[in-house]
Amino acid sequence: MSRESSLTLDRGLALLQAVADAGGDAATISELAVTIGASRAAVYRLLVPLSDRGLVWRDGSKVRLGVGVLRLAGQVLPQLRQAAQPVLRELAESVGATAHLSVAEGDTAQAVAVVEPSWTSFHVGYRVGTRHPLARGAAGKAMTLRPGGKAWVSTSGELQAGASGVAAPVRGVPGLRASVGVVSLSALVADEVGPRVVAAASALTDALGRLG
Repeated sequence: MSRESSLTLDRGLALLQAVADAGGDAATISELAVTIGASRAAVYRLLVPLSDRGLVWRDGSKVRLGVGVLRLAGQVLPQLRQAAQPVLRELAESVGATAHLSVAEGDTAQAVAVVEPSWTSFHVGYRVGTRHPLARGAAGKAMTLRPGGKAWVSTSGELQAGASGVAAPVRGVPGLRASVGVVSLSALVADEVGPRVVAAASALTDALGRLG
């Protein structure tokens, strides 16, 4: 691949990431140009192959992610779940609470992998596919934490009365906004559970790195 082709590919990927980072809102051509440091004309050119492959959808000057991204995500999720299973199993058994991996989709969090503890008398039944706003619940709020700030988030009763949650962001995986957490019907001691959740999120990062 020539240097020019490599730069074009890199800029095209940066454009796709900028569209994704807009979340549920459509990004304008002007906004995308500023974000990737290119001219509007360059953005229009880069959008052509992305549109042809269904990765973006244009409505005049506004751009959103296309359904082609869903096809790609469908190929990645099984690998993500497979890498998460042993990490979530260890977390669920050590804490005695339902462990989960959630990923961000726009301004919502979606549970993509769930493991329930085997030895508890009762625990939360948390279904894969469950969605909730990023601004509510530990799983969503953890994804908004800034590096160098708080390591985990604890919440109580935000998604279900009487349920407590602790979650930490998954760091160091480019393009992935996700969190690992636990949810329980009994109170969780955040200072004890928080470090375990952070360690689980770090273990998942390592596992995903080995997949790459």
